[in-house]
Amino acid sequence: NMNDLGKGRQMPMHFGSQALNLHTISSPLATQLPQASGTAYALKRRGEDACVVCYFGDGAASEGDFHAALNFASTLECPVIFFCRNNGWAISTPAHEQFRGDGIISRAPGYGMRGIRVDGNDMLAVYEATKVAREYAVSESRPVIVEAMTYRRSHHSSSDDSTTYREKDELVWWQQNNDPVARIRLYLESRGLWDSQQEAELKIALKKETVQSLNNAEKLPKPPIDDLFTDV
Repeated sequence: NMNDLGKGRQMPMHFGSQALNLHTISSPLATQLPQASGTAYALKRRGEDACVVCYFGDGAASEGDFHAALNFASTLECPVIFFCRNNGWAISTPAHEQFRGDGIISRAPGYGMRGIRVDGNDMLAVYEATKVAREYAVSESRPVIVEAMTYRRSHHSSSDDSTTYREKDELVWWQQNNDPVARIRLYLESRGLWDSQQEAELKIALKKETVQSLNNAEKLPKPPIDDLFTDV
C-alpha cells in the first residue's frame, strides 16, 4: 500500500528499514554477502562503534559471492558477522551433496577468521553466540562466522513439496524432539515464567492483531504510479 517503504516494487517478504538499519532483502542468492563486507568496511572507515550482521543459508555458502565476501572482509579487516543458518537443505539439495567439509565453520581458518558453531534450535545459545561475535567484531574490527546448526521443518516455499525428497518420519522426529519454540517454552515453564493459559491467550491476541493489521493495510490505497521510478 501507500505506506510501503519499497513503494510496491518488492516481493511481500522483501522488507527493509533504514530507520532500523535493515537492508532490503533480495531474491538472488548470496548477493547480500559482499554487500555486507562493503558496508562493514564503510563503518570501519567512518570510525563507528558498530558492525554488520549478514544472514544466509548453507546453500548460499556454495555461491561464489560467499568466498569473495569472506576474502574481502578478512583482508580488509571488516567488522562483520557472517551468520549461517545451516538447516541441512538447499531447497532439495542435502548438505552432503553441497560440500564434503565439516559444515561452513570449517572454512573460517582458511580465511584467517574466527568461527563459532552453535545449536541453532537453542534460542539462548544463539543469543549468547551472537553477543560474543558482536563484541569481537566491534572491538577487534575483524570478521567472524557464526554457524547455527538447525533443521528446515517446512517446505522451501509454497511451490515446494519436500516430502518428495525426504522422509515424513524425519520431519516428525524434528518436530517432536527438537522444536526450538517448544524448547524455549519448556524452559520458561520450568522456571514458572510461562504456562499453557498464557500460551493460549497470546495466540488468540496475536491472531487478532494480525488479522486487524491485514485488514487495515488492505484498506489503504496502492502506491502512486509516480513512484515507479523514484529513487532509481
